[in-house]
Parts: sequence; structure tokens; C-alpha cells
Amino acid sequence: MEFNIGKNVFLKGIQKTLGIVEKKTTMPILSNLLMRTQQGRVKIIAADREIGLVADYEAEIIREGDITLSAKKLYEMVREIQGESIHVLKTDKDVVVLTCKKEVYRIPGIPAADYPTVEDQAGLPMNRIKGAVLGEMIRKTAFAISTDEMRKNLTGVFFETERVNETSLVRMVATDGHRLSVMKVDVGDEEKDFLSMDKGVIIPRKGLGEIRRLVEEESGVVSLGIDKGACTLKTDHTLLKVSLIDGEYPDYRRVIPSEKGLVVGVGKSTFLHALRRMSVISSERYSGVIIALSNNRMVLNSTNPDVGEANDEIEVSYQGEERSVGYNVSYLIDAIDVIDEEWVDFEIGMAMKPAVIRAVGNENYFCIVMPLKL
Repeated sequence: MEFNIGKNVFLKGIQKTLGIVEKKTTMPILSNLLMRTQQGRVKIIAADREIGLVADYEAEIIREGDITLSAKKLYEMVREIQGESIHVLKTDKDVVVLTCKKEVYRIPGIPAADYPTVEDQAGLPMNRIKGAVLGEMIRKTAFAISTDEMRKNLTGVFFETERVNETSLVRMVATDGHRLSVMKVDVGDEEKDFLSMDKGVIIPRKGLGEIRRLVEEESGVVSLGIDKGACTLKTDHTLLKVSLIDGEYPDYRRVIPSEKGLVVGVGKSTFLHALRRMSVISSERYSGVIIALSNNRMVLNSTNPDVGEANDEIEVSYQGEERSVGYNVSYLIDAIDVIDEEWVDFEIGMAMKPAVIRAVGNENYFCIVMPLKL
């Protein structure tokens, strides 16, 4: 194998693999990426047990072949090379030599025969969606994904489609049992049959992170397909395949309050900074904030025997009965931080019903947070 490739292109392709290759594994080859040259292009491939990625770039191919190399070390080497073009040569002893002017790196490889395959599923219906839209949906839900591996079906986002009045909606939902985040998007008239699915699917946390990273790097429209236990995402130069979680997602609609609670209007920035001042007192054992409401006033208190106490008062838009409720302060911060609008409706549930956080003027996103027993 021998080829010439632009340094920046090569570096970009290698960088895409770093989140996928396994850092700690009993199979050394899974810490590697696979390089394969064919038909005037270099394919840079990464795979683990859940995710496969193929980055495909033009290069000057002198001799075809393949090899697997440490993704981390190859990235560090290419990053430090000074020059616009890199010459890559695999020797007969599976050592790869990287040359740029007088700079030379040698890195041992492992033959590609045992590397997992990442195949492009022929005939899979692909649907176009704006990468920014997909990234936004992930940003507004991923924080609520459960980290409890005993509840595997909650360790990803639930992704579903719905037809409403000839319009295609896509929705992402995440919950850890204490909070629930929901984001929906109208994909527009150009995709009337967008991802017609009988039921939703669960995309795992790690795969979701790679999807988000990919759509943030690529501007414009991406192609998305879901079939046979996998989610496939394509851009101009990259194919990403993520295995779905095999399980039933709980009926999240049962958690959404049917009765209207006490609605407090508050500036996002004002509320967020007050909550962050409370979070200074938080620890793993004590993470609560008590919110007391009276006419046009919200008083926040956080007490931690190990750290101290914090109090604050902010102006809000509220007229009604006095009320005092406790919440996990980090959950409130997570839910409000992803809101882009200036004003927030903070709806406090009656009795021990959950709170609902919405952006004023945007009905596409909301987050539900369960209260704490005081």
C-alpha cells in the first residue's frame, strides 16, 4: 500500500475515528483504525461492537492495500507533521512509514484480516434531513439519558416519527426516570414520507454522540436511514452506522402532566444564573434547591451540611398562591441551559406532580423534572 494525501484531509479523517475506537480492550485491533486504498480513494474505517464509520477521501494511490494502525498514535503523528502533503507507505513487515519532506514516522500495524467489517447496506431507503436540525434534537435531549446500565432501554434516546395533517414530524425523547426531555421537529413538505416506521427505535448514547459530532462537522443536509437494527447516517465523505438498542421504550406520554400547574414566567439568563449560584453548594449527597414562590418573587435556597448555605431572590412573573417545592438543581440547569429563547415558562405541578419547563414561543421542546420530597 502506498499513497499521497493532503495532511489536513488525512487528519480530519483520522480525527473522526477517535471517539469510536475502544481505548481499553482485550482485542488490540479494536484500538486501531483500518486504512484501505482502492479506486483512487483512501478509506479510513473505525469500528467497535456498536458503531462503524467509514471516511472516504480522494488521494493519489500508487499501490492498493490495507492495514490497521493505532488511531491515537496515528492522529498524534499526522497532527505534528509540518507540510501540506504526506506520503504513506506500508512495508512488507506491516510497518507504515509516514514521510513529509525530511520528517519521517514509522508505526507498526496489524493486518486487516480480523478487523470488523462496516458495510453500506444496499437498497436501504435514505431520508434527507438538515444536519443542524438533527444536532439540535440531540443537544436538547441527550442530557436526560440514563447512565444506569441495568436499565439498558433508557441508555439511549427514543427516536420516532409521526404523521400529523400531511406533515412529517420526528421526535427524540430521553429519560432517566427522574426527568424527561422531549424535542420534536417538522421535517417539511419535501420529505412527506420521512422515515416511515411502525414504531420508534432506541439510539444508544455513544452512537448518538458520534452522530452529533458528525453533523456538527458537516454543514447542510445529511441522509438518514433506519433498518434491521441499525441507524445509518451519510454525508459527502462519511458513512456512520450505529447499532440500535434492542428493547421496548417506556410509554413516556404517561409522565406528561394532564393538568395545568402554577406557571411562572422568568428570564432564562436570570433563572439560570440563580440556579448556578445554588449549585455551588451541591454535592453528590445534597443536590437540592428549594424554590419558594410568592407574588412576582422567587426565593431560592440550597443547604448542604458539608458545604454551607446559599440564598437568592429573583423577580418573576407570577400571581397566585404561595408555594414551596424542591428539585435537583442540576436537572433544572440542564433543562434550561439548552433553551435558546430569552424567556422560560416554569410550570410547577400540583402536589408532588412534576414540573414542566418550556421556552416561551417554542412548543417543540419541553423538559419534565420530578420534585424532591422536602
